[in-house]
Amino acid sequence: MSAPDIAHLLRPTERNPGIPLDLDWVNSIRVNRSAVERRAATLPGRRTVKKQWQAAWLLRAITCMDLTTLGGDDTPGTVQRLCAKAIQPVRRDLIEAIGAQSLEVKVGAVCVYHEMVSTAVRCLQGTGIPVAAVAAGFPHGLSPFKQRVEEIKASVESGAREIDIVITRAHVLNNEWRALYDEVAAFREACGEAHLKTILATGELGTLRNVQRASVIAMMAGADFIKTSTGKESVNATIPVGLVMVRAIREYFDRTGYRVGYKPAGGIRTAKQSLDWLILMKEELGDPWVRNDLFRIGASTLLADIERQLEHYATGRYSAFNRHPMG
Repeated sequence: MSAPDIAHLLRPTERNPGIPLDLDWVNSIRVNRSAVERRAATLPGRRTVKKQWQAAWLLRAITCMDLTTLGGDDTPGTVQRLCAKAIQPVRRDLIEAIGAQSLEVKVGAVCVYHEMVSTAVRCLQGTGIPVAAVAAGFPHGLSPFKQRVEEIKASVESGAREIDIVITRAHVLNNEWRALYDEVAAFREACGEAHLKTILATGELGTLRNVQRASVIAMMAGADFIKTSTGKESVNATIPVGLVMVRAIREYFDRTGYRVGYKPAGGIRTAKQSLDWLILMKEELGDPWVRNDLFRIGASTLLADIERQLEHYATGRYSAFNRHPMG
């Protein structure tokens, strides 16, 4: 490896600025589904964490969590309670029993619709927890393009520091790579200083090859994170899809020196699943990607099961879910 190659590997983490669209790279992408599925099947068994190490990994999972409420019945009261849980995600008595008081455990972000951004910003003021807003016609991405861009700008003006947008799936299904690149680049520009998390809706892209090509183009266009799903599709985050996406992140880093984050979302409900995703990140990308500046888990009900596992570690007993309310 040459000196310039080594230099970019040692570069401190900085925001991905994007690169010009490289269609030769996009068209050269191939994915061996059977090999991906074999590797994905072995990942959960390659590492096991027990006792205090499991508790530590679960606390790390909480810090990487985008605590989310995206219901049609959301109210300011719902969001206020969610923000209170984001600030104190684990009961104080459990934190004391584990001996983790000094860690100041809190979630990575709170994710809401635009209408609730100002409420969440007000509730989280001074905590350091950013507000993420879903935008750009979420969850389908089919509203007029100008309207999607204005929605992003409005959420940023309201105080959102992260924007979760959703791509137009038809661009991928029709091999309209320039249109996809231009769309994501326009969304990135509309975000300004807010970080852009690009949702690919992988369950609707048809093939793993499409997933990898969409991942690469989103990164070329300046995405700070690539994300699996809206949580509204029939198939959401799966380990095989995750493997394809994180390997795209690794190749992008190898080629450009820029680190892009990853966010699986949808269907991640158990503490065991959160550990599987952390193992995937550590095995495929290494330690920098098991921190919340480069890894997030989109979740709404996951936190309650993690709390149950932490209580089992502290007391030897499992508790009911109603002992761990979301707010």
